[in-house]
Amino acid sequence: MYQKKIPIDYNCGLNIAMEVVGSKWKFCILDEISKGAIRPRDMMNAINGITRRVLQNQLRELEVHGIVGKTIYTEVPLRAEYYLTETGKTLLPLIAAVDEWGLGFGPQLKSILEKEELDALAVVN
Repeated sequence: MYQKKIPIDYNCGLNIAMEVVGSKWKFCILDEISKGAIRPRDMMNAINGITRRVLQNQLRELEVHGIVGKTIYTEVPLRAEYYLTETGKTLLPLIAAVDEWGLGFGPQLKSILEKEELDALAVVN
């Protein structure tokens, strides 16, 4: 795994949280896994825009941090399923709160970005 140049400040809860779930895709991945043990291909289909490589890297990081577990079935072809650990389950209220906030802020953000786009067009013309 990638070795960071700046060490984690273990005295700051926000730094620790950002280390564990601070990426574009981790909340989406955890939300999908929370719906039941799930295979990587199912996650790729459910999460719009994620690539296989990014998904694999994010799952590996979540597994190293103890947030998700992995079950490998020795059948042909090999099959792997991911599930939330007990520690991972403690993130579910946070994910739900962030989702609720995002849905509430969505219309305002859309309005802001549309206005910004119109202002940019006015400057060009």
